[in-house]
Amino acid sequence: MADNAVSDDPQVQAQLDRLWSLSPGADILGLDRIARLMERLGDPHRAMPPIFHVAGTNGKGSTCAFLRAAMEADGKSVHVFTSPHLVRFNERIRVSGQLISDAMLARYLEWVLDIAEGIGASFFEVTTAAAFLAFAEHPADACIIEVGLGGRLDATNIIADPVVCGIAQLGIDHQAFLGDTLAGIAAEKAGIAKPGAALVTQRYPDALFPVMMDAVARAQTSWIGQGDGWDAAAYRDRLHYRDEQGRIDTPLPRLAGAHQVQNAALAFAMLRHQSAVSVSEAALKAAPLWAHWPARLQRLDKGPLLAPLPDAATVWLDGGHNAGAGEAISAFFTPERLEGQQLALVIGMLSNKDMDSYLAPFAGRVGHIHALPVPGHEHHAPERFAGVAAQWGIGFTAYEEPTAAIRAIAAQGDPAPKILIAGSLYLAGEVLRLNDQLPD
Repeated sequence: MADNAVSDDPQVQAQLDRLWSLSPGADILGLDRIARLMERLGDPHRAMPPIFHVAGTNGKGSTCAFLRAAMEADGKSVHVFTSPHLVRFNERIRVSGQLISDAMLARYLEWVLDIAEGIGASFFEVTTAAAFLAFAEHPADACIIEVGLGGRLDATNIIADPVVCGIAQLGIDHQAFLGDTLAGIAAEKAGIAKPGAALVTQRYPDALFPVMMDAVARAQTSWIGQGDGWDAAAYRDRLHYRDEQGRIDTPLPRLAGAHQVQNAALAFAMLRHQSAVSVSEAALKAAPLWAHWPARLQRLDKGPLLAPLPDAATVWLDGGHNAGAGEAISAFFTPERLEGQQLALVIGMLSNKDMDSYLAPFAGRVGHIHALPVPGHEHHAPERFAGVAAQWGIGFTAYEEPTAAIRAIAAQGDPAPKILIAGSLYLAGEVLRLNDQLPD
């Protein structure tokens, strides 16, 4: 899937156009194509700096952000591969902490595409290969690699020898690829386990214990789960973490939402259960305030998109799109935070996402649903959102693009509206672009 990849740079766009023409179909999970790509490229995945591999239904990107923040706070140089991008394709690949330059990106994409003939590699597989080439050719202290989809058969799982593997929150998503049971999804995620690299996870239901134990037995490694090998909690406005090495307490994460405490703690546990990259306690304490991850309960600035709103308006942006995300995001909007008001929910969602499960936790917190399409993607029709609004007894309006929704909210005359723009990372990227608030 091409994720609407575009670039202002002609050389990059030429390669993206070429990539899309070569792999226009749906992604098919499997390691055969990426293995053949890597072989033709000289197996760059075997020459990368120490690798931290992260999977999960929700929270894996945030965990990567906390890992990066901790290592960079300690003066380390870090390569990072994440997906999807929000606005610019370059966001997927950080080389030594910086977004990959257009010239470098065009060169690596061209290199991979030149040797990919006959393999039938997907968009994500070519992107993965380009990132791994860049990482192998540039020195750094560590690599942080986010799984694209699933784990066991994801292209990033060509990695043979990570120093540690982590799995964040598990939930039901991508059922067409991963199945519709939590046990099946857990097995796919745990497929990233490798010999010699601890598998570090958040807390899971007891029913998943056999799944995780089977995965680590197959990989001949150890499982270090929350509540067993490590634990963490927030109290008295601090994050308190403990494991067999001792206890540390840090500031609460700057990233909004109680769920970010567990994502930060997972990053700590991963760092403390490997020995290839040393990170000081001082850096761990800095990481919660250093970490930044756009479109995750992000407070938006007063840019061009939000200009019509009154100065006292508060606007959050989040790209979460499944039941687990709905629960975590809705929990953030307490009566105290909403100051007795209800949210204006501006939402668009892909048609393959479970809209009802995502929205259910918001009941009682939303006063009006403003429905949007997700440009370039199959999305839920306005009538679906209208049905939820009718069920909740609240207002509903549909718009063709975000600017119209924001102007309509502004025209209602509320001096301090509380607005959540949500439902899709693709929509979030469009919002950031329109608001001139590009990720860096």
